This record gives sequence, structure tokens and C-alpha cells, in this order.
Amino acid sequence: MAVAELNGAVIVDEASFHQQSREAFGFPASYADSIDAWVDCMSYLRDDENMTKFRLKADEVLEIVILEADKMKAAAPELLEELSYCVGGINERYEDYGEKPALELILR
Repeated sequence: MAVAELNGAVIVDEASFHQQSREAFGFPASYADSIDAWVDCMSYLRDDENMTKFRLKADEVLEIVILEADKMKAAAPELLEELSYCVGGINERYEDYGEKPALELILR
């Protein structure tokens, strides 16, 4: 199982979220530091697009683990809610293409 960890203690705004995401997911240099770019990159986990350092198999799931999620929730609750919404939307997109959901958000 593939796992990416984000340090919720340092995620206080969108800029710090995108910095953590760049490191955890290995986004390309062209990554635009926006939620739309995040969704785009995470929508190609089973393709050869090299949008992340992960290449999932058809039945594999990427666990997105947010460590110290309580601190992120205290500092940036709207961002955590948006992230959860995006994960759900991305999984729906995979299902629309006849694939299994690819993401699981885990708060620790």
C-alpha cells in the first residue's frame, strides 16, 4: 500500500499545505500551488503522466496520512474540509471511469 504523510502541525495555510504536498507526493516542478492543481495531479495516480511519485495499480489505494491533524484543524479548518471534499471528488472521478477509488484520507 502506498502512503504519503503530511505534517499537519506545520500546515497553517494554503502555502504550507502545498509545500507539504510537493514533498509528500513528488509533484512536478510545474505544480501551480493551487487546489485545482492538486486535484489534477492526484487524478493521474494510475496513469503514466508522472504527476506524482506514486504509480498505483488498479486495485491499490494511496493513503494520505495527516499527522497531528488536530493542529491543522485548529489552524486551517476550512483547508482540511476542502481537502476532504477534494479526496471524495477525486475518488468519484475514478469511479466515473470504471476504476476503484484511489485515495483514503487518514487523520492522526
